[in-house]
Amino acid sequence: MKNANKYCTRQLLFGIWKASYGARLQVAICAFVGVVSVACSLLFVYLSKEAIDIATGVHTGILWHYGLSMGLLILTEILLRATNTWLVNTLSVKTQNRLRTALFERLIKSEWQGKEARHSGDVLNRLIQDINTIVSAIISTIPLLITTAVQFIASFCFLYSMDNNLAIMLVLILPFFALLSRIYVNRMRRMTKAVRESDSRIHSVMQESLQHKTVVKTLEQSESMISKLQSLQHNLYGEVQARTRFSIFSRTLVSTGFSMGYLTAFLWGVFRMQGGTITFGVMTAFLQLVGRIQRPLSDIARMIPALVGALTSAERLFELEETPIEDCDHPIRLGATAGIRINDVSFTYPNGNETVLQNFSANFTPGSITAILGKTGAGKTTLIRLILSLIKPDKGSITLYNQNEEVEASPRTRTNLIYVPQGNTLFSGTIRENLLLGRPNATDDELHEVLRIACADFVEELPEGLDTTCSEHGGGLSEGQAQRIAIARSLLRPGSILLFDESTSALDANTERRFIQNITAELHHKTIIFITHRTSVLEFCDQVLHV
Repeated sequence: MKNANKYCTRQLLFGIWKASYGARLQVAICAFVGVVSVACSLLFVYLSKEAIDIATGVHTGILWHYGLSMGLLILTEILLRATNTWLVNTLSVKTQNRLRTALFERLIKSEWQGKEARHSGDVLNRLIQDINTIVSAIISTIPLLITTAVQFIASFCFLYSMDNNLAIMLVLILPFFALLSRIYVNRMRRMTKAVRESDSRIHSVMQESLQHKTVVKTLEQSESMISKLQSLQHNLYGEVQARTRFSIFSRTLVSTGFSMGYLTAFLWGVFRMQGGTITFGVMTAFLQLVGRIQRPLSDIARMIPALVGALTSAERLFELEETPIEDCDHPIRLGATAGIRINDVSFTYPNGNETVLQNFSANFTPGSITAILGKTGAGKTTLIRLILSLIKPDKGSITLYNQNEEVEASPRTRTNLIYVPQGNTLFSGTIRENLLLGRPNATDDELHEVLRIACADFVEELPEGLDTTCSEHGGGLSEGQAQRIAIARSLLRPGSILLFDESTSALDANTERRFIQNITAELHHKTIIFITHRTSVLEFCDQVLHV
């Protein structure tokens, strides 16, 4: 099977290291707490050996002193475990929030791709599941790995000081363990990635089906969607089974090696005690130290899936970061009403076979009102996206200008544009919260004014007015009502160029006419562009363009 891993392990480990920024001190504290706990456990082994030797008459001493010391060590370890739990839980939430915010910010500010490469359900799965996996590795697995390594080295040194031959025999398993781990990691990483991708597809189907529940029901495809979900879940089940079988087989090999090591230590100690070369206390120390040498290796075997999961998650998050960030810093605001000049622009979508716009030129003079007509697929919406700098022309230029200045269109000039897309674009929340997305500091008077211009004054008659709650996609409102509120929201923006992309498609003829009259009469100082199929808007326009 060909290795489908896109990034090398070193790149992914470096990515996890970068993700730990801001939490490294706390992670170091967690590791230190673990090391102190290891020291306490080894001291407990020593004290228990001495106590047994005193009890059996090999040494002399005050037995209850040792018992008291061992009790204090137990209490100390309990306190250390509680401290570690508190650190891990609080730090996990803090790190998750920071990483999720950083990646969400990047996704929001990234360049618009036209056709998104990944389903939104898959992206959400990565933002939640994969970030949680990486945080768990940073906060829990890595400190535990450090603690485990310290425990192994310290336990080995302790045992070596008592019986160097036994210590060497027990670590002969290491080469076998290292070889198995390398094979295990490579294969487990591929299997884990397949499981994650299947889980993302399931998340996407459920999200999309619930989002378009009305469409599913009216097309009578409920059973089809359920069947599709079940098929994806069956594939996931098979992939998890295959990964589990491989994991069990690998762990069984490791456990067999550990069991043989424990048996070797037991028999070695029994024969030496029978020969009188060690005491019973030393024998008990042998058995405890064997566990403390082999348990770290067993812990590492259990941690490998978590580390593999973290590498897989890092790769999936790296893929989200491949989209370039828009240069939106330092917006360029033109002082007076602006116009748009389009010169010989051509554009073809990535992987597209047909040029959408070819050698298109137009001039929208400041303060003009223009209607753009054209059949479906002719490039009207593409033209709006080019003006908004969501996409870049393959050739030609687009500039914004007024009497005093001229600047090439870019994400930095978007601040001059007021865009009203087609369809229902409301967010869940109150009408007020939706409107304030247009201008967060708008007053109630300004909110009522834009509602009036957008013919959305029906809001005044609602029982809760501006504080009426809308569910997802404006649920609770008609399509026409939701569209008018979306128009009002856009009118709060301070730009001087209005772009209406089929923004009145859900309005009846009378409401549409009243809205256009309001716009052209009260916003006559702005440049207005209507993308429309309706000819009723033409009588209000200075020019009509056909695409």
